[in-house]
Amino acid sequence: MRSVYVFPAGESTTTAARLDRLTPGKSGYWTDGKLSIDLEDEQDGHLFAGWNPEDVGLLDSALDHRPTWYLLVSVSSHIDGTAEMRNLLSHILESGGVAIDDYSDHCWTLEEIDTECKIDDLGFADFRTHAARHGHRPGLSLAQLQ
Repeated sequence: MRSVYVFPAGESTTTAARLDRLTPGKSGYWTDGKLSIDLEDEQDGHLFAGWNPEDVGLLDSALDHRPTWYLLVSVSSHIDGTAEMRNLLSHILESGGVAIDDYSDHCWTLEEIDTECKIDDLGFADFRTHAARHGHRPGLSLAQLQ
């Protein structure tokens, strides 16, 4: 499973209402069988526990503040998920914010995602290039590779 942390601009309640209209689910969790979305918030002061301080610093710089909530969007390992992720982010980041993928140390804006910008020769959620660099095959089924 591949994951993306999404830090939309605005309030979590606004984003949750938008997700309620877009995807089945409620109470901070949505899924359509391809994407799973969890809303995590700063209830106990541990929102960024386990994060590298440099990564939190990059996020703070990109947003000009420390977020108090985020969406954790996971893609089923049975699908590519690129189109589904881009579609979701086009709705969730339309008012601003950033996304952080598993493959780069970059806070991606919607414009960068939409224009397929490359940072250090990696695009947003570019699991194929990342896997090739590290000598791994991406985790797709045989049917998806044909």
